[in-house]
Amino acid sequence: MSKIRITKKFTFEAGHALYGYDGKCKNVHGHSYKLYVTVIGEPIKDKGNVKYGMVIDFSDLKSIVKKEVVDSFDHSIIFNQNTPHVDLAKILKSQGHKVILVNYQPTSEGMIIDIANKINNALPKNIQLHSLKLQETDTSYSEWFAADN
Repeated sequence: MSKIRITKKFTFEAGHALYGYDGKCKNVHGHSYKLYVTVIGEPIKDKGNVKYGMVIDFSDLKSIVKKEVVDSFDHSIIFNQNTPHVDLAKILKSQGHKVILVNYQPTSEGMIIDIANKINNALPKNIQLHSLKLQETDTSYSEWFAADN
C-alpha cells in the first residue's frame, strides 16, 4: 500500500527574548505561532479496525501534539536558561507567570528542533514525523524535515 502524509495545524501564543541578539528581538515580545505537523505512514489495512483507512486519527495526532507542545508552550514566556533572563524568569514565576527555561536560544529554529524531538518521542512506532513548519509571523517561519536529519 502507499505511504500517505497527513498534516494538522495547531496554534499557540508565546513570548520570548533573544539574549545577545543585535536587533529588536532582544526585547521580550510575543508571537501567535502556527505549527503545521505532517506525519507519514500507511493507512490501516484491517477492515475490522475502527480506524480502517487512516494513517493516524486526526484526533490522536491532536492529542499528542497538544500534550507534548501546545499545552506546555501556550501562553508562556520562553528564555534560554543560560542567560541573565533567568533572573527575570524567577521574578515572573514568583508572580504566577508561566515561564519555560530551555537549553537553546528560543528562536523559531531552536523551538522547531525541540518540538520535533517531543513529537518524535510520542508518536506510535508505525507513524513517522515527516515535517514541521513553525510560523512565527505572517511572513516568517522555520521548517524541519526528517529527510534532512
